[in-house]
Amino acid sequence: MKLRVAICIASLLAIPTFALADDMAGMNMGDSPSDKAFMDSMQTMMKDMHTKPTGDADKDFVNMMLPHHQGAVDMAQVELKYGKDPILHELATSIIAAQEKEIAIMKAWQAKHEK
Repeated sequence: MKLRVAICIASLLAIPTFALADDMAGMNMGDSPSDKAFMDSMQTMMKDMHTKPTGDADKDFVNMMLPHHQGAVDMAQVELKYGKDPILHELATSIIAAQEKEIAIMKAWQAKHEK
């Protein structure tokens, strides 16, 4: 049963990961520093989210959500560095605070549950 669940999870995760990777490879991104920074953050997030399922839903959730949350932090930092809209700067700041708190919770959980 665990193997069947792990295969299902892996299959579902692989579809959007590979689809996004293909979409990103064909994207005609601009040459601005923010374009490069956004693309770099997305590529890192997608690469890091693609992990081998362990069969333990809790571990797999944390292993995949950590890079997802870090990607949100990285993209929000790009907004703070290059964006000009004060409302989006406020949103980016709140995203960073929320995601960093959740990242800390997940890292603490991982530390407790390592084998």
